[in-house]
Amino acid sequence: MALWRAYQRALAAHPWKVQVLTAGSLMGVGDIISQQLVEKRGLREHQTGRTLTMVSLGCGFVGPVVGGWYKVLDRFIPGTTKVDALKKMLLDQGGFAPCFLGCFLPLVGALNGLSAQDNWAKLQRDYRDALITNYYLWPAVQLANFYLVPLHYREDLASTTLVSMPPELHL
Repeated sequence: MALWRAYQRALAAHPWKVQVLTAGSLMGVGDIISQQLVEKRGLREHQTGRTLTMVSLGCGFVGPVVGGWYKVLDRFIPGTTKVDALKKMLLDQGGFAPCFLGCFLPLVGALNGLSAQDNWAKLQRDYRDALITNYYLWPAVQLANFYLVPLHYREDLASTTLVSMPPELHL
């Protein structure tokens, strides 16, 4: 409980920094979970560089982009009713998610050293599956997120997106 209170104090004092660091941390933990529980790599085969890249993506891309998006979305659709949450989820999943994945996947490819041509081919190959995988889980999660979770906590939940992505879409 003391840890939670310390987190809340830090979030109140430095919201942007804490949200960005939390996004990076959650993406790193998500990659560890993916490698150890989904892919069953074991500690010796764990790709530490991949985990560090995911932390960097969380801090440098996912946290700032998703955090900014949620602020814009809350200004565009103020309120916390069920109807407001549904509108936010529809805009998020209908507009933001496809654009976000269209940026995220090439960024991952570039960080993984793919040439522009190979990155484009990978995007064409993986985009549809990534978007479909997103739609299996995230509309329901985001509906609850927009209805139940205060804005300053939302970025942290969204950062765990990669845990639900198939391993072949990771680095």
